[in-house]
Amino acid sequence: MSTLRVTAEVLTVHEHPNADALELAQVGLYRAVVAKGAYRTGEAAVYIPEQAVLPAGLIEELGLTGRLAGGNRDRVKAVRLRGELSQGIVCRPVALADVDLAGAAAEGTDFTERLGITKWVPPVPTAMDGDVEAAPDLLPWVDIENIQRYPDVFTPGEPVVVTEKLHGSACLLTYVAAEGRVYVSSKGVGAKSLALKEDTRNVYWRAVRGHGVAAFAARVAERLGARRVGVFGEVYGAGVQDLTYGADGRRDTLGYAVFDVSVEVGGAVRWLDSAEVVELVGEELPLVPRLFEGPYDITRVLEVASGRETVSGRELHLREGVVIRPACERYSPVTGGRAVAKAVSPAYLTRKGGTEFE
Repeated sequence: MSTLRVTAEVLTVHEHPNADALELAQVGLYRAVVAKGAYRTGEAAVYIPEQAVLPAGLIEELGLTGRLAGGNRDRVKAVRLRGELSQGIVCRPVALADVDLAGAAAEGTDFTERLGITKWVPPVPTAMDGDVEAAPDLLPWVDIENIQRYPDVFTPGEPVVVTEKLHGSACLLTYVAAEGRVYVSSKGVGAKSLALKEDTRNVYWRAVRGHGVAAFAARVAERLGARRVGVFGEVYGAGVQDLTYGADGRRDTLGYAVFDVSVEVGGAVRWLDSAEVVELVGEELPLVPRLFEGPYDITRVLEVASGRETVSGRELHLREGVVIRPACERYSPVTGGRAVAKAVSPAYLTRKGGTEFE
């Protein structure tokens, strides 16, 4: 899930091809449907992204009562309006009437708290929950921003690796070499520096035990002289999320695929380059499918983000999207951290009956 920031943005306004009374306001590479004439190209307005939960007063002010997602009809979700994908809300809230939005856009001011907006936190099914313990040595995962919101994370022509983004749940394993200690956690629990206590009913523990992930991490630690090794994989299948890839999270066919490895060597933590991950994992563990390796081209990336899944080898259902990484790991001033981004399929965003457990 991406970081939630509600910011002022300078808009580019396009015609709506299927509606005379509507237009498309572009933010980054996102487009949101707006009333015709409400905004002009070059003007600034507030952009509220997907997964934002709005307070009742703001919903009423924007005329969106009963029109948002979730049981409380208060969550922003991608929708199609007259055939065009609309992602997020463009508006000028009364609460910011005294704000120079153009100046705020230049400064990157975050209005999330001021507008009373919060980030949607999905519920946690019993199979993904459990008793927790403090895990100060846990190597955490990071939020991945959407390339359509931040298209400048990569430069055109930069060598990148594009992998399939699986609709499962992130499984974090940290191996501490000196103690031979293993921590297993989910993304949400791990963000609090907590680990899940071992439980044979828990999908994360079942996945790492079933695939020998801890033993693999120990071998990596010995080979690289690492104090800690973090192995990050996706667990998937029926009972985990609505897209199953032919696996069943309730049985021995629970799916698992590694998407990243980090190590602490000499007191410094680093993410392994894509080629290093492939070399180390080899045939030992399943890896997420690689869909493209070559020069970065946003058009190509967005094309690859859509289509059918490749995990099962049978194209059983739609693809969630892709994750883009540089061939050689680097810092990004755009994200303020690791250079990594995702692109999500429009079909995935607008599917019916989907689950979004973290």
